[in-house]
Amino acid sequence: MGDNDNKILLDVKDLKLHFPIYSGLFSRKVGAVKAVDGVSFYIREGEVLGLVGESGCGKTTVGRTVLRLYDPTSGEIRYHKPDGEWVDLAKLNQKQMKPLRREMRMIFQDPFSSLNPRLTVKDIIGEPLEIHNIAHGRKAEERVAQLMESVGLNPAFMRRYPHEFSGGQRQRIGLARTLSLNPRLIIADEPVSALDVSVQAQVLNLLQELKDRLGLTMMFVAHDLSVVEHISDRIAVMYVGKIVEMAETETLLEEPLHPYTEALLSAIPPADPDIHQSRIQLQGEVPSPANPPSGCIFHPRCSYAKPECTQNVPTLQEIKPGHWASCHFAKELNLKGIVQA
Repeated sequence: MGDNDNKILLDVKDLKLHFPIYSGLFSRKVGAVKAVDGVSFYIREGEVLGLVGESGCGKTTVGRTVLRLYDPTSGEIRYHKPDGEWVDLAKLNQKQMKPLRREMRMIFQDPFSSLNPRLTVKDIIGEPLEIHNIAHGRKAEERVAQLMESVGLNPAFMRRYPHEFSGGQRQRIGLARTLSLNPRLIIADEPVSALDVSVQAQVLNLLQELKDRLGLTMMFVAHDLSVVEHISDRIAVMYVGKIVEMAETETLLEEPLHPYTEALLSAIPPADPDIHQSRIQLQGEVPSPANPPSGCIFHPRCSYAKPECTQNVPTLQEIKPGHWASCHFAKELNLKGIVQA
């Protein structure tokens, strides 16, 4: 899907993850929850791709499947190794994945439950160094101190336990652990959603600073577009297991091509309090990924829906250069973006 193949680090094509549903006395398979249903995207080196959508849309599952914490049902997860070789992660077993885990790391959503309460900060951050046989003893301790400083923590606190830190500090500990192996790809799974707004800003600023300083490549998963817009180079919008729109951040915010994106943007308060923006209230409920509607998955809640939308499934197409959308009428609709001050 990318235009400059040698700069692409991750290229995902038609990724699917269906969880089977069993029922009855003999536990027969009666259906499947289509958590991820034909997702395609790419991430260039040094780029942050924001993956946005409502709770339950499958965005976290995409991140975990890319890292092979879940085994995909089908599709390709092509990864560009440092030696220039492409490898399909979807075809590797866990033993083959282990050396690649040094290069691909995850920041988890909850900064408390993702840290072992019985380990000190030194052990938490230093554990990947030990597992991958990179540093031990004094060298490992020096590396931990360096990592703590890089995320704004005092190395003097490395012998403390997670419960002795605030939520924002715990997320910084998790970030230091993620950075310990100098990863080439980071999956950030809602890293600020469990934090207070003021602390969110601190962690986002830290991620932006680290991205600029270390040239991080990241997939930033979140449900809040106003959070994602500050750190992402491009944004992909998900709805019930599918990507419905993807574009450069500024383009997507100002000129959305999908009605669902328009509705999400209308929920962002304008920066200027004198600007009055009417919020689009979507009707109905989010459909179940176990029983999705026919045709376009968004048509039951879409005010622009026509008979064609109920029958034919739209494909994700490049409507404008670098701007992808899966809507039958993406070229005709004149949708509202963010109201600029």
